[in-house]
Amino acid sequence: MHMAPRNDSCKSCPIRHSAVCAECDADELAILEQVKSYRTYAPGEAIASAGEPLDHLSSLVTGCATMSRTLEDGRRQSVGLLLPADFIGRPGRNVSLYDIEAVSEVTLCRFERLQFEKLVRNTPHIAARLLTMTLDELDAAREMAVTLGRRTAREKIASFLVSLARRQSAATKLSVPKAPVVLHLPLSRHEIADHLGLTIETVSRQLTMLRKTGVIGMVDSRDIAIPDFERLQLEAGEDDGTG
Repeated sequence: MHMAPRNDSCKSCPIRHSAVCAECDADELAILEQVKSYRTYAPGEAIASAGEPLDHLSSLVTGCATMSRTLEDGRRQSVGLLLPADFIGRPGRNVSLYDIEAVSEVTLCRFERLQFEKLVRNTPHIAARLLTMTLDELDAAREMAVTLGRRTAREKIASFLVSLARRQSAATKLSVPKAPVVLHLPLSRHEIADHLGLTIETVSRQLTMLRKTGVIGMVDSRDIAIPDFERLQLEAGEDDGTG
């Protein structure tokens, strides 16, 4: 873990229009620039540990991280995937509920917890955006519960790809993914298996089947082409085509 070079302008930040600061005006951004700091984590490095103090609340600027909970018998349950613009921490709570680990190199834009809690109270744009992001996260958690509990292995893989494509589109301010989509997988096959509660063999087999039936195309080991997004939605069990 090390301090990253400071980016002095929020206006040039890659997550400016999708992070917790998305609705801030120029005066509010000026305040944020005075209190923010950056920290970079290496792949595999712990960002936070369940039950441990969380002194800073953060937006993920670059990279990918996982959220998980370790059970008493040592098994680990993945509970979420963090991508650029996602928020780490919760105002009013000074400990982390989950283990958060960097999958790739991760850079965080951080705010000291008490300072950020004051900003939430005094800055309606931040409070409103945080509420919207929290509700989006709740929707994603409910969808993940359906994925893990009711979907087949094939539907789980397809649903995972649909979710990534939508998040990629949201980051570029598109309402829906525009086909053909080229999707970068932030996780390895093993990490996808852990995230979805599958074996690595099942993940590889289902990706191969999706490729052979033309639902996806493999650009390389981490990049996937989606020629028809609606067809992928159908494979995920979204028979009404909504998104």
